[in-house]
Amino acid sequence: MGKKRVRNFLADVVFIGPVLLAFTMIVLVPLMKGIFLSFTDWNGMTYQSFVGFKNFKNALTDQSFGRAFLFTFKFAAMAVILINVTGFSLALLVTRNIRCSTFMRAVFYMPNLIGGLTLGFVWNFIFVEIFPAAGEKLGISFLNGWLADAKTGLWGLVILTTWQMSGYMMIIYIAALQNISADIIESARIDGAGFGMLLRKIMIPMVMPSFTVSIFLTLSNTFKLYDQNLALTGGGPGDSTTMISMNIYNTAYRYNQNALGQAKAIIFLLVVLTITLTQVYFSKKKEEQLG
Repeated sequence: MGKKRVRNFLADVVFIGPVLLAFTMIVLVPLMKGIFLSFTDWNGMTYQSFVGFKNFKNALTDQSFGRAFLFTFKFAAMAVILINVTGFSLALLVTRNIRCSTFMRAVFYMPNLIGGLTLGFVWNFIFVEIFPAAGEKLGISFLNGWLADAKTGLWGLVILTTWQMSGYMMIIYIAALQNISADIIESARIDGAGFGMLLRKIMIPMVMPSFTVSIFLTLSNTFKLYDQNLALTGGGPGDSTTMISMNIYNTAYRYNQNALGQAKAIIFLLVVLTITLTQVYFSKKKEEQLG
């Protein structure tokens, strides 16, 4: 029995050890070092003294950081809803018995394969060049200057992110929908249930675990968005479309306030962690109620 335990332990070390080592070196060590440096006057190279919670106080009283937080919350709330509604709708569409469903899955998923910077530049061209041209032809002034205004800039980011991430969420929802027993669907149809009833009473309750995962992923990804923000609006006009990640980056590397930027990053981590854990908790409770 002792030899078997030793063999099992060695097998665990061989298979799990490299992953744990990589996770420790790439995630845990930088995180601990970042927390430590946020309490110092670190200038990016060295630090001279500890300053306590000074950096955190400065971060919480920084108006640009507050504006970035507010903008990011608005963006995340809108994007999470649209991404998951769109992803679930696409999953419903491609799981129906239609000939080109496989091709449609590939097309809908394809934007997720494109890098964020590339997507940002592509949509920047669409909003700056194509929208005004279409607006002029159609006589719709609303299509002009989309990235020159904070409100339409926000919607531009939401459209871009929804277009990119909906296909990925679609894959998750497809897997959940295909796990629903065909016998259950057939029995409900025999009993006279229409598509709306099937959706409300069978499909949505049975794919709730997928909603939990998808909402968690979209929440964390939308809060951390940087490259699309940089390529599409650059935070402008002014800093009206600057998201938290860009604000942290600018603080640390553009304005060379590295310790302050690190403190902002820690605050950002705690906020996102709190929001995502709260979302998972309530989603799990909803799963239990529907189950």
